[in-house]
Amino acid sequence: MLRAAPTLQKAKVGKAPQHTKRPAHSKDDDDDDEDEDDELAGAEGDSEEGDEEGAEDFNSEDFDAMLARGGSGSGDEDGDGEGDDDEDEDGEEEDGADEGGEDEVDSDVAIDGDDGLDDEEGDAKKRKSRRKDDDKDNVRGMEVERHTATVAGIMSASEFASLELTDNTKKAIADMNFTHMTEVQARTIPALLTGRDVLGAARTGSGKTLAFLIPCAELLYRAKFMPRNGTGAVVISPTRELALQIYGVARDLLKYHTQTHGIVMGGANRRTEAEKLVKGVNLLVSTPGRLLDHLQNTRGFVFRNLACLVIDEADRILEIGFEEEMRQIIKILPKERQTMLFSATQTTKVEDLARLSFKHKPLYVGVDDGRTVATREGLEQGYCVVPADKKFMLLFTFLKKNANKKVMVFFSSCNSVKFHSELLNYIDIPVKDIHGKQKQQKRTTTFFEFCQAETGILLCTDVAARGLDIPAVDWIIQFDPPDDPREYIHRVGRTARGKEGRGRALLLLLPEELGFLRYLKDAKVPLNEYDFPASKLANVQSQLERLVEKNYYLHSSAKDAFRSTILAYNSHSLKEIFNVHRLDLQAVARSFGFSVPPRVNLQLESHSSHTRKAARTQSGADYRRGMGTGHKFSASNPYGKRDAGDKRQFVRI
Repeated sequence: MLRAAPTLQKAKVGKAPQHTKRPAHSKDDDDDDEDEDDELAGAEGDSEEGDEEGAEDFNSEDFDAMLARGGSGSGDEDGDGEGDDDEDEDGEEEDGADEGGEDEVDSDVAIDGDDGLDDEEGDAKKRKSRRKDDDKDNVRGMEVERHTATVAGIMSASEFASLELTDNTKKAIADMNFTHMTEVQARTIPALLTGRDVLGAARTGSGKTLAFLIPCAELLYRAKFMPRNGTGAVVISPTRELALQIYGVARDLLKYHTQTHGIVMGGANRRTEAEKLVKGVNLLVSTPGRLLDHLQNTRGFVFRNLACLVIDEADRILEIGFEEEMRQIIKILPKERQTMLFSATQTTKVEDLARLSFKHKPLYVGVDDGRTVATREGLEQGYCVVPADKKFMLLFTFLKKNANKKVMVFFSSCNSVKFHSELLNYIDIPVKDIHGKQKQQKRTTTFFEFCQAETGILLCTDVAARGLDIPAVDWIIQFDPPDDPREYIHRVGRTARGKEGRGRALLLLLPEELGFLRYLKDAKVPLNEYDFPASKLANVQSQLERLVEKNYYLHSSAKDAFRSTILAYNSHSLKEIFNVHRLDLQAVARSFGFSVPPRVNLQLESHSSHTRKAARTQSGADYRRGMGTGHKFSASNPYGKRDAGDKRQFVRI
């Protein structure tokens, strides 16, 4: 039976934390992110003590030693301490294959490592050998399409050589080492080359980027676009990172063409962008907010000759609040144009945007229609039921055991990412982070560093969940559950990328959140249950609480993260499962290092009393209606009959 949560307002922490060493990441840049997700849903719950017997490498002494070192050597989260040699907007694409290779996953796979999934030495050697082979390809840019095929047959039998493309385009494709098209490319490119409008429904990693960039390049070449003609093709992307990735592919595709290309996005220097637009950018990659800004305010930006509009990840664009911007953009742009709209899901809002965008009836291409499984065949995925106060201990243990893997961890809020990044770096578990409160330069640098790394840990919000092609990710950990099954699919889509690609995903759920599995099942997402014995977890709770209490900056960061996690949980769309008033705030607070929940202003409309009374409402009303009459109303006796022979019926009010 689910117990009601305590009140959301708690007493202040008794002792004021001392001013101690500041974590490297505390100086992180904070600016509003105009095109990213805010806080989705958290996951915390019941509390029970864990036993550290058998934890082997993870004990109190190890954690104390980390605290004593105080984060030395971890500083990849410092704004001025991390490398700055990776600011160009491309990255090297590699196979997303994972070397664990076994079809069956042991229940304590990530903690124990007995089944080979945590065989770090073997994995490292195989990865190194594989990357040596990949390096021969010398492929630049974030080439989304190169490794989008899975064993199930995303690749088609059609070759790029069969298309009527210009020699410059064919040469660029050959340089990328592409020979065969994916299914979405084979079904869309021929139609797009004839000028048809296309509405495409394809999951992430299906090869959409080249599917729309190749027709754009051909259109600009055949129309003999020059800088003075202005912008002939516009690609709109939901996030900055995805825009950078698309631009990297576009730059490689157009390297033998004379047409100009550029990118405009939030966080970049607007004046520099405006100067380039005035000079003439034939193919423009953009995010919605910044594009609308230039359309409305940049004098000399020539877009009257626009011949092609591409809207990528349309559902995501609308989800993060750019519906009005998109309407204004479409209204401003010329009506006589070719339009391509791609979306992983077909929602009502996407259909409305499609009606607004297309002047003629588009060709519909549904690559994944009829699929029985929504995720990749090479992906091993499961869930773990864990109490709220054990979540950090599980994460800590997992990351220590998988230090030589490439891992992405998803959180529900920017502040939660920031806190866990500061904490883990402080105790010498090097991690990187990406979230919407960072300045764009920091986000871009971190993104490309993680892409090019062979191993590493990236903490992120859903800003990194859509479209990004990050090579060779071994594990996707969802510390906080996503807002809906579609976001789950996009999160786990960061791994098992590539031909015969393999990867693993783990979802952490509270006991009262198990109802979410029904939604995942309906969305064709198969999950196995993983059991992580308490004896395998590093019992570092007391050290965590001591560190958060004594370190002023970590204490402040933990408090912000706690508040944001509760607010994110409250904003969850599936409130019948993720009910903030059912949360055990004591247990949630412990996962952030607080022995007593901190006093924070949540500004929530309190319905906790209604929630606690909900279970008693029906029985109480029934009792009052039957009081003094001898009629006992209940679920088994809905009409309040006195006995089996009572033929009367009473209307339930």
